[in-house]
Amino acid sequence: MSRHHIEPPERLALLPGNLATVFLTDGVRTGQDGLPQVVILRASTPIDGDSVRWSVEPVRELVEEAMHRFDATRTDADAWLAPRLHATLRMTRAEAANPGLWNFLALAVAPDFVLWRHMPSGGPNDGVPRKVNSARFVGPHYSQAFARLWWAAEMFRDGPDYTPAEIACGNQDMINTALRLAAIDHRPTALALVRVLKGLSDGGATRLGDRVNALCTAVNAAGSTLMYEVIGPDEAPDHAALTDWIEDAESAPAVPWDRLPEGPDDGTVRRSSCEVLSRMFEQFAAEAPLRDRARSGVAHD
Repeated sequence: MSRHHIEPPERLALLPGNLATVFLTDGVRTGQDGLPQVVILRASTPIDGDSVRWSVEPVRELVEEAMHRFDATRTDADAWLAPRLHATLRMTRAEAANPGLWNFLALAVAPDFVLWRHMPSGGPNDGVPRKVNSARFVGPHYSQAFARLWWAAEMFRDGPDYTPAEIACGNQDMINTALRLAAIDHRPTALALVRVLKGLSDGGATRLGDRVNALCTAVNAAGSTLMYEVIGPDEAPDHAALTDWIEDAESAPAVPWDRLPEGPDDGTVRRSSCEVLSRMFEQFAAEAPLRDRARSGVAHD
């Protein structure tokens, strides 16, 4: 983790990717060098308006608590942080699709968290210091340190209930693989995946990570010929309820730390659709071939 003191700004802003990458030197990615915060702030564009939802302090408090709680098991921070980050940064999907926000969070607000969470384990490799992959600072939504958590909470929540998102983020293979799939834009598909994951986990399935990856591959492949939206139809989300939830950020208390927060009450997934897709995906999971670890030279779990 970075040894350099962080003086975060008061407000979130947008940092273009072409400018952000300039700051990602090897020294920054190893945690040996600090970031030029004044220069980064000058390169960033303020977000219009004075809404409290663009305040840095609540986000900074969350990441500091996550680093304190999960220092011994850092991957466990994802399941705790994802729903709370989503409920703190109340946004539309269009707002969250702007990578400049996530770039700013990673470089100006919490670069120490990115280093803490994503620094490879172990010592130097052949004398070369460990360093964080650049995509954790400036990368696609399924890789960037903060975007991946916010989008996982968004895609896997069931209306105001973040429980499915917490389950999904508790498995690194699910969050790393499923977030790349266009199929999870369909809410029953996303929740059916979580149901199967939970069933495999509760049943003590061996090689759980391999099984999740095989399942996601099968769901993605079948989605090219099957129409999940027809097999498991869903209601359109209530956009007015989402807008109300976002506007309530002005008076909402800080998210709770020891119970899940509540997301927008914009509609839950149709149960019958989730059930029919879950049965289909259970069959996929049973039949999907697992990676041949002996051939790849990786030991079995």
